[in-house]
Amino acid sequence: MLAKVLSSALIGIDAIIVDVEVDIAPGLPAFATVGLPDGAVKESKDRVRAALKNSGYDFPARRITANLAPADIKKEGAAYDLPISIGILAATGVVKSSRLHEYLLMGELSLDGGLNPVRGALSMAVAAKRAELAGIILPIQNAPEAAVVEGIEIIGVTSLSQVVEFLSGRTRIEPHKADLQELFARSCDYGEDFSEVKGQEHAKRALEVAAGGGHNILMIGPPGSGKTMLARRIPTILPRMSFEEAIETTKIFSVSGLLDKEHALLAARPFRSPHHTISDVGLIGGGTTPKPGEVSLAHNGVLFLDELPEFKKNVLEVLRQPIEDGRVTISRSLLTLTYPSRVMLVAAMNPCPCGYLTDPVHPCNCTPIAMHRYRSRISGPLLDRIDLHIEVPAVKYRDLADRGETESSAAIARRVEQSRELQAGRYKGTRIHCNAQMTPRFIKKYCEPDAAGNRMLELVTDRLGFSARTYNRILKVARTIADLDGSDSIHEQHIAEAIQYRSLDRKTT
Repeated sequence: MLAKVLSSALIGIDAIIVDVEVDIAPGLPAFATVGLPDGAVKESKDRVRAALKNSGYDFPARRITANLAPADIKKEGAAYDLPISIGILAATGVVKSSRLHEYLLMGELSLDGGLNPVRGALSMAVAAKRAELAGIILPIQNAPEAAVVEGIEIIGVTSLSQVVEFLSGRTRIEPHKADLQELFARSCDYGEDFSEVKGQEHAKRALEVAAGGGHNILMIGPPGSGKTMLARRIPTILPRMSFEEAIETTKIFSVSGLLDKEHALLAARPFRSPHHTISDVGLIGGGTTPKPGEVSLAHNGVLFLDELPEFKKNVLEVLRQPIEDGRVTISRSLLTLTYPSRVMLVAAMNPCPCGYLTDPVHPCNCTPIAMHRYRSRISGPLLDRIDLHIEVPAVKYRDLADRGETESSAAIARRVEQSRELQAGRYKGTRIHCNAQMTPRFIKKYCEPDAAGNRMLELVTDRLGFSARTYNRILKVARTIADLDGSDSIHEQHIAEAIQYRSLDRKTT
């Protein structure tokens, strides 16, 4: 007696269809699971046996073989409990096999036959739609997440017996539906706003420029100057996520098991702020069972590294390639996984070890050697990937005591959105999404200053000894400033403002 049930396996943030073949043959009672299963999959036989008996079904005292195909892909997790159980019941004639090829099944079984939620429901629903299946049967807790995918039935169930009744046609379960507009509206409430930030007008302008062109930015200032407060509000001025971006970001959180059950779709741009004690695996991803790291969890959002020099040097060095390529590749002996990591890097640091080098009130006692050692923890190649360096001074009392209204995030976001729309039209048909991603060919094409701007750039480059890489980054930032002004040409004032955002280059020359 042979039965085949459809399930799914995760590869990175995507899923593929897995055929769960269950064969029941005469012989001594045994239960074998083949097809490269991990420990959790091998243990499913005990959960399946108890769940079947406690649900009122007979467990056959024969030789049972469950094959998970394709056999060369590792199968992980407890999501195969439900398809294996249904496969056994189909092979013994309890469940009719006529509807098994229409639905993808997944779910972890409790010993009493109940269903527990699993990871990656959204990715598996996408795989089911791609395979043109009628729908997917999964735990009721995962139904809101999977229902984001339209065009297939999302059948949320609570127990094994309920699945049997549904597949046998004796009961009907209403497919779960999701209101995408409501999900977007509910997820886009950040709860923070730039109107709450007192003073720091220069820093707020620099963050607007960074958001307008997708540029990485480094903030340098004493403790308490508001660097973290400013960074946490950057997502509020970034353009709204598209549906495709929201799906991709939600997939990452889903496969990581971090998706909040109250938010089936992540429509707000993520903000991730790992502690400086994080390991390279925690930041980039990997491990024995590879999982996305913080740089992938921040995909389509902001990765904030506070106290940048305090991070381990090897951790910062492995960050260079994902920032450049927009993806993380993790290679193992059996497979190679790729996670997206298109992030806006925002970093913050003190000007010296004690933090008060530029503070007019607190004296700085750091020696030149200590300051050099502190700043040298950040390598040149990593700094080269940061377009803007700005100083964030301590806030003065008159700014803190000012009760007037400052510009809101919504007002800044409108200018950023207009800038991004210009860039979308400019780079249409290419792999470039924003000014920060421009290659030298596009810099030459779109970043030619006017005569006055060229004279200023030549004067400053020769006087301060800017490198060719710094020269290109100034042009890219100037292009963004011009876009924010709605200007087709790059003028002298755009170049002058872009040069202001290279404070580390000015100090080291």
